[in-house]
Amino acid sequence: MSTRTMKTFAAALLTGGLLLSAPTAAGALDLGPLGALDTGSLGTGSLGPETPNLADTPRLATVANFRDVAGNTGAGYAAANGHHLKRGVIYRSDAPTKTSEADLATFTALGVADAYDLRGQSEISNPLVGGVDKLPAGTQYKNVPIDFSNLIQLAQTITSPQQGAQFLVDTNKSFVTDAAKRAQFATVLTDIANNDGAQLFHCTSGKDRTGWTAMLLQSLAGLPQQTIMDDYLLSNTYLEQNNQKILQQITGALGAQAATNLTPVLGVDASYLQAGLDQITADYGTVGKYLSEGLGLDAPTLAKLKAKLVA
Repeated sequence: MSTRTMKTFAAALLTGGLLLSAPTAAGALDLGPLGALDTGSLGTGSLGPETPNLADTPRLATVANFRDVAGNTGAGYAAANGHHLKRGVIYRSDAPTKTSEADLATFTALGVADAYDLRGQSEISNPLVGGVDKLPAGTQYKNVPIDFSNLIQLAQTITSPQQGAQFLVDTNKSFVTDAAKRAQFATVLTDIANNDGAQLFHCTSGKDRTGWTAMLLQSLAGLPQQTIMDDYLLSNTYLEQNNQKILQQITGALGAQAATNLTPVLGVDASYLQAGLDQITADYGTVGKYLSEGLGLDAPTLAKLKAKLVA
């Protein structure tokens, strides 16, 4: 790809404001011994009464993939043993780099106290596809970088849609096999466990690194496997309009074939997350052992997370 062509592509992305970054059986993911982790009385006692129904989680105009890990409506996703996930506690999103004043006010109203940015410095500093987080003044920001290629890099290397899909299959496997990535996921989960107020984590598009983190939290909370997968796939709905704009820009700059090649990278597919889950099974046996042995999270930290998540 020529330098002139790449400059044209980059200009198109800058103009458009790029926001990048096998079905499973029903039943909760196998957590191993962590499935019975003692977190005290859930729903009553030390955690207080069940969380009342909140207003639906708002769709944000400038943070397209913002949503609640616990579900966006009602009492939250149904978990094991008659429990459900507590809404309004942990949020996920794409990078909030162009947050409007109205959406900043929503973050404030939701009580977002801490934000964890999973992007690498090259993603943040890239003038075409990056940008710093735009958060309310009271929100504490922390960068916990987990390596990932940006769309401009991928446009130069991916030559077929199959290769694009394989990139994300391999990425999800690396969340299990790469020790540096495991350490960063452990940092995020530990901080979420120990910090007060509503927590927010994000990557660039809020679907891969963010989707993996959400899966771990939901698994720990006892969410059925199919619900976890369905929630993961919601990124396709939340990012649909943005992705259509990006594909139009890619088509104009690089041609229709380039857009076809990169289409799988812009979305999510069940096979991507399943590849990571299969790698967990191969390397650790259960999600619980991945959390305790792979990420090195101790029992008190896991108990804190579960207490935050389960009503």
